[in-house]
Amino acid sequence: MKHVVLGNGPAGIIAAETIRKHAPTDEILVLGDEPGPPYSRMAIPYLLMGKIGEEGTYQRKGKDHYAQQRIELLTGRAKGVDVAARSVRLEDGTVLTFDRLLIATGARPIRPPIPGIDLPQVNPCWTLADARQIMESAKPGARVLLMGAGFIGCIIMEALATRGVQLSVVEMQDRMVPRMMGEGAGGMIKRWVENKGIAVYTSTRVESIRAGAPLTVRLSNGKELAVDLMIAAAGVLPNIAFLAGSGIECRQGVLTDERLQTNVPGVYAAGDCAEAFDVITGTSIVSAIQPNAADQAYCAGMNMAGKKSELKGVTQINVLDTLGLISTSFGRWEGVPGGEHAELSDEANFRYIRLEFDGDVLTGYNAIGLTDHIGFLRGLTQSRVKLGAWKDRLLRDPMRVPEAYLASAQAQHARGMRVA
Repeated sequence: MKHVVLGNGPAGIIAAETIRKHAPTDEILVLGDEPGPPYSRMAIPYLLMGKIGEEGTYQRKGKDHYAQQRIELLTGRAKGVDVAARSVRLEDGTVLTFDRLLIATGARPIRPPIPGIDLPQVNPCWTLADARQIMESAKPGARVLLMGAGFIGCIIMEALATRGVQLSVVEMQDRMVPRMMGEGAGGMIKRWVENKGIAVYTSTRVESIRAGAPLTVRLSNGKELAVDLMIAAAGVLPNIAFLAGSGIECRQGVLTDERLQTNVPGVYAAGDCAEAFDVITGTSIVSAIQPNAADQAYCAGMNMAGKKSELKGVTQINVLDTLGLISTSFGRWEGVPGGEHAELSDEANFRYIRLEFDGDVLTGYNAIGLTDHIGFLRGLTQSRVKLGAWKDRLLRDPMRVPEAYLASAQAQHARGMRVA
């Protein structure tokens, strides 16, 4: 049996190692589009901070790890998949045949159509090559503009802040982390960041970038900024364009079933390019966080190796550390049609909580600075337990989450005892 894995990020490597463990004689080939050992993008901020060197980003530290695992690494980029011929065509013309295929190509950064976006002083922060260029330019005192204050942008922002640069952040939406936080929470994060000496422009777009030393960046609010380095973190999209015309069903990502198999038998997907079932929303979603990628990769790898495995569902959770302020979102944090919510804000101490209800079920939440509550909030949301009278109590005082969780857990245990 020959397995071809497209993508050597965490999903691809975990899947390949899972296959090897359960199919010791099978052939495994992993394709990556960058030279060098497979690494984790999530480690790049730590590289920018100086906490690790490049070797610290590598997924596996042993130089002979992949050879010992008999996992063959190739460098190249997929151009197309022929499901009838069971083959993958690469951009250089190479054709790889497979018995089973895993699509783990991750995501790609969005490059907005802005005049000047291709100037050399404008970089994404996505690859090790990007990180090298940023470290070369982001010296203490350098004027740096970060475009995008989403989840990835905020992680990059924290890394840049440790380098002693003069930092400005531009975000198109009306708040920071708009795909994770509502208006109240996103606004509080903005105020926290501004208190740390970082200029933040929300509801603002970069309209143009003019060449020079420094660059001149014109914003939609009328301001012009002199910038030594600009970093584009305007979001990502699943890296699946090469699948067009292949017959592999894609929506936002590659659509998969509970075994991570696509509509084509023997073809699987995992990680940031995969669309899997979310038990909370009841729909298929792309949840581009590493814990989900790891779970999906393990499940796909098991099935590719002939061992039955089913994914219980992805978890739509984000936990973000923004310059020391911990924020979390889970489930349908934006609320549901006709749903109720409870909100409590402590501006002086940067504490915030908003609970969203669907009937008497907690369906999602935003929280800032309440790390002791995270486990209780996740438990209530994920279990979808009917809160009964506790819903009204939480509407009056959302800080009673621990009590609601314990009461619900006890009620579930009592029901279980009666059934037994």
